[in-house]
Order: sequence, then structure tokens, then C-alpha cells
Amino acid sequence: MRKLVYFVAVSIDGFIAGPSGEFDFYPQPDDLVAHLRAELPETMPGHVRPHIGLDGVPNKRFDTVLMGLGTYRPAYDHGITSPYPHLRQYVVSSTLPEPTDPAITVVRTDPLGLVRELKQQPGEGDIWLCGGGLLAGALLPEIDELLWKRYPVIAGTGIPALAGEFHPRPFTPTETLAFSNGATLTTYRPTV
Repeated sequence: MRKLVYFVAVSIDGFIAGPSGEFDFYPQPDDLVAHLRAELPETMPGHVRPHIGLDGVPNKRFDTVLMGLGTYRPAYDHGITSPYPHLRQYVVSSTLPEPTDPAITVVRTDPLGLVRELKQQPGEGDIWLCGGGLLAGALLPEIDELLWKRYPVIAGTGIPALAGEFHPRPFTPTETLAFSNGATLTTYRPTV
């Protein structure tokens, strides 16, 4: 069965973005960028891929991306209606007008039902939960793996990595890679 993997950038204090959705405060060391390009090329947006040597590079881990409106909106507001054209794209939003791009599927209700359905469907890869915090909180029971890029930055406030009801769920770190500026990439799996 396919897995739902929450792959996201996070600050030391647990924020995925600033209060207005800012995410440009994360320092991007060359060795981390090189690792992501080599191991997770499909997580690079479609409009960026030709400029960084990834045009036509096949997906390695994911074939589907799931995002909340706050994650989708920065691209959408700049006229990029299909930020990951190399993946099946789902946007969970009750307020987004129907997109003009047929590559986007808008999901109005029941993100848990959607994920359960996607997990049962055949696919060539896992499902990437790209963000945001409210969606991740709602999908916590279905998250099979966390893949967190933790940057050596304190945000102070902003959008938390997970938001929702108090519902502790233990995870165990299974691998951590460290990069030149102190950023880490840690894989967590649910503790059984």
C-alpha cells in the first residue's frame, strides 16, 4: 500500500512558514539542495526544474502531491496554476474557485477519505503531503512517515507544522542526515 509522507521544511521551533506564509527565511546550503535534487527531484516545482537541470528527470519517491490552500496559493497568485505538473496534484480547500488548470483536483471535504482512497489506488510512488499545518493536523491519523527538513532557525511565530486537536501520536526517528549549515533531514515513522 502507498504511504502518506509529510515532507516539509520546519524551523527549530516547529513552524513551516511565517505568519503571512513566508518561507524564504530558511537557509539553503548547497549540499542539502544537491541531496534533494538527487533523491527527491519531484519535490522541485515544475517551473524551477528546467533551470536546475531536472527537466525530464523521472520521479523517484512520489507520484502524487496533496496540499492545502496556503501551500498552493503562492504559486497560484503568481499565475502558476500547476506547480507540480509531473505529479498528480490535489488541493484541499473549501474556498478555492475551480482551477482553470485540469491538472489540479480541488477537494472540498473529507481529506481523510481522500487519502484513504489514494492509498488503495495503484501508483508508482507514495503520496507527498506538501503542507500546510491545518491539513497535516487533520491527516495525522493517516501519516505513515515524516520527512522533516529542520533548519537552524527560530521563527518565533507562524504556521505550525501540525495544527488541530490535542492528539499525541508517537513517532520514532529512523534516519538523520546532517548538512553543512546545521540543517538536518530526519525520517520518522509511527512508533508501533
